[in-house]
Amino acid sequence: MYSLILHGRKLVQLQKWRHLRVSVNLFQNGSAFSNTFSSSAIAADVSSRDGRKGHNFTVSYLVDSLGLATKVAESISMKVSFDNKGNPDSVLSLLRSHGFTDSQISNIIRTFPRLLILDAEKSLAPKLQFLQSIGASSSELTETVSAVPKILGKRKGKSLSRYYDFVKVIIEADKSSKLEKLCHSLPEGSKQENKIRNLLVLREMGVPQRLLFSLLISDAGDVCGKEKFKESLKKAVEIGFDPTTATFVKALNVLYGLSDKGIENKFNACKRLGLAVDDVWAMFKKWPNILTKSEKKIENSVETFLGLGFSRDEFLMMVKRFPQCIGYSTELMKTKTEFLVTEMNWPLKAVASIPQVLGYSLEKRTVPRCNVIKVLISKGLLESELPPISSVLTSTSEVFLYMYVRKHDDKQLVAELMAIFTGDRVSLTDQKTRLEQ
Repeated sequence: MYSLILHGRKLVQLQKWRHLRVSVNLFQNGSAFSNTFSSSAIAADVSSRDGRKGHNFTVSYLVDSLGLATKVAESISMKVSFDNKGNPDSVLSLLRSHGFTDSQISNIIRTFPRLLILDAEKSLAPKLQFLQSIGASSSELTETVSAVPKILGKRKGKSLSRYYDFVKVIIEADKSSKLEKLCHSLPEGSKQENKIRNLLVLREMGVPQRLLFSLLISDAGDVCGKEKFKESLKKAVEIGFDPTTATFVKALNVLYGLSDKGIENKFNACKRLGLAVDDVWAMFKKWPNILTKSEKKIENSVETFLGLGFSRDEFLMMVKRFPQCIGYSTELMKTKTEFLVTEMNWPLKAVASIPQVLGYSLEKRTVPRCNVIKVLISKGLLESELPPISSVLTSTSEVFLYMYVRKHDDKQLVAELMAIFTGDRVSLTDQKTRLEQ
């Protein structure tokens, strides 16, 4: 296994991170056609109507009480729903009484919407009082809880105290650029102890706050390990992952879940496709999840792309440039490829040369932009009938708008194109139906 790692290290320069030294001390410590509805059908209908009522009420409440955008409120309502304002009003009132600003409360609810359905008096108030009892000032309390609202989902007591202290330490460390030890000793042998010590090591290596906090409230086993964690961390650094990126954390998670033999088997599966060891390491650095895919999944992916008309060489080129394409479903790849090739008339080779276009959302990016291009073509406003796929899909929103929308003198046309760009959201089902017509 380590021969593979050393071979992969030739692919990248590791000097930037070789100077990093992990602190050893931190580690050691009726009938279907009945003329009448059955009681279950009636109950289901009532439940459905109640659900819609709760969803609509939740959206309105979030918009009116917290000033959230309707789309944000709708997204939250998919995670939590209520049909009266009694409990959420109590929660908001409690937070305000402890000094949380409206802006902080809005951010808290976006991050941890379940807070609105917790019992303000029996669940939340005791936790806030507990945190104050261990010395949290009003400003420390609001800042720390706002950073990681999910700590209020932890049980009151030592667990909540440790999580709170860790978050506070990291916030202060980011302000002072100096990492201090936790303000109390940690009991040895517990998962919480391992988790906090491991997170402190990651913090020392430069893993950003937002990633540390997501790991803190995660139940993933990798960050709770000890010896296995150290081994996985060493591999991630030696391979050359940048600790300041989310990819580093993902690679750590993948390496933790695989044995050396398991990694070797994954490499062998990729090699049977015609990929060299260096290719696999490069793909792993782009998308660590590639080593979590089974040999059957990889084989199915090959069949999918060959069935869509790509050659085997084109498939290999695509996975080298955009390994994520292996992880997509057959149906999704078929829908996206058919839209780009059949609906838009881009050559299959153009898609193969820029495979990341298959990763873009049809509804949010591909279809709106392509609809803008269709309008311009229909009006004879493009010098070339169809622009390159790269200029349409891979450019930033600002560049796309500059090239195809804002440069026109006709204000009415610009308004029309902007409406298409920002408001035309076509579902995958609708798009599939259109392609089949």
